[in-house]
Amino acid sequence: MTTQSSTYRAWKQLSDRPLGSRLFSVAAMARVPYFASVLPHVRRMEPGIAEVDVPKWFFVYNHLHTVHAIASCNAAEVAMGMLMEATVPTTHRWIPKAMNVAYLAKATTSLRAVARLDPPDFDVIREGTEITVPVSIVDRTGTEVVHADITTWVTPA
Repeated sequence: MTTQSSTYRAWKQLSDRPLGSRLFSVAAMARVPYFASVLPHVRRMEPGIAEVDVPKWFFVYNHLHTVHAIASCNAAEVAMGMLMEATVPTTHRWIPKAMNVAYLAKATTSLRAVARLDPPDFDVIREGTEITVPVSIVDRTGTEVVHADITTWVTPA
């Protein structure tokens, strides 16, 4: 029996093919339609790290013509979700529980959300445990414009 989620297995099958990461990203939006609001493009997905690009486009603008704060939160949640899908074995399950967000600068360009986590030892998680995933959202210059810490609730399956 595999311990990889079906999402991570799909990423591994598609990501190295021409347009594979785009196809995977479209499939992710079909599975979680709310994510389509930010048109995420999953660039990297592996245990402990995920990177997701989000374009600056009309439907994420705020009144200042910058990327709306909640669109940044959506980008953070996509990155966290991809990280958790690649990191958490099928012996466990996860769900977001809380999000703390700091808006550090105006987001005037397209964004990249990077979630990183040193994976815990899942063999010792025998009851509900909080795992916080830090997500850095940077603009095209590499400036961090938003930082999110997303607390997830992880339990044995």
